[in-house]
Amino acid sequence: MNSPVILVLSPADLDLAGRIAAAVGGSVEGHLPRVADAPAKFSDLGARLRELYRAGRPIIGIMAAGVLIRLLASEFADKHGEPPVIAVAADGSSVVPLIGGHHGANELARTISAATGGRAAITTAGDVRFGVALDNPPAGLKLANPGDAKPVMAALLSGAKARLEGASDWLASSAIKFTHEGAVTLCVTARAVAGSGEKLVYHPAVLVMGMGCERGAGSDEAIALGEALLADNGLSRQSLACIASIDVKADEAALHAVASHFGVPLRVFDAARLEAETPRLANPSEIVFAEVGCHGVAEGAALAAVGDDGTLVVAKQKSKRVTAALGRAPKAITELPGRS
Repeated sequence: MNSPVILVLSPADLDLAGRIAAAVGGSVEGHLPRVADAPAKFSDLGARLRELYRAGRPIIGIMAAGVLIRLLASEFADKHGEPPVIAVAADGSSVVPLIGGHHGANELARTISAATGGRAAITTAGDVRFGVALDNPPAGLKLANPGDAKPVMAALLSGAKARLEGASDWLASSAIKFTHEGAVTLCVTARAVAGSGEKLVYHPAVLVMGMGCERGAGSDEAIALGEALLADNGLSRQSLACIASIDVKADEAALHAVASHFGVPLRVFDAARLEAETPRLANPSEIVFAEVGCHGVAEGAALAAVGDDGTLVVAKQKSKRVTAALGRAPKAITELPGRS
């Protein structure tokens, strides 16, 4: 989610805006000439609101809900692309998500209400009935088929039971009734499985692709090996948390290309950290040790990234100039290991 912007119309609201900004990691903007002491300023509220909305920035307005609705009404066309828009009472007592309830607005509203001591006025049916929005999973979990969330939620709201495949504290702690014979399925898996109007598939970010390469190896070769590693083992790219390697390869274009291709960050470790993984390597190499100071880059980096409780699920595979392996963490990786 992009960083939120808190819009203020009165200098009396700056203290509240500051507390909200600290809670949500946002920035404060005040209306000129009334809020001259704000960190940033705007002169035309409607124009600024529309600019932020089109940029996909979450909007938190310390103002009446009607003001936000009237000034943004012309923008409310694409439900799937709308950013969160939230109205907050001047005393912080009410926090109302107006738009984008399933795109982070409800979660933001809860965070804001905790900071202000107010009440989050959540009205979306799934959140009210079950305590979760099925199309807005928490960090570390990706919904593979968001287009099927609506019919699944409709079935649940109509009384259908659900079956849970895999483990998820987020789903297990909800008010959804789970049975072994559920009419709809909520599946949590790192495997590449298909969803449907009766089955939502969530991919936890538990996989790390460790990768090594010769100096100047081709990006296409590295990407092809990464794709094959996942496909040959029936694993989903949406469960990748990061690409990992040794720090002396941090400038390799091929590794950055792989990370960009899969839409995840590249993280690196020094040789000493990778060498500490030697007892867990499936294919330790004296040749690699002589070259870079550890007995395995691909396997070592994958294991270092998934931690001591993680495992090597796919041992080192080779192409002409690239090596790759897959590690799996016991739970979703939400804090990136290593360094950039």
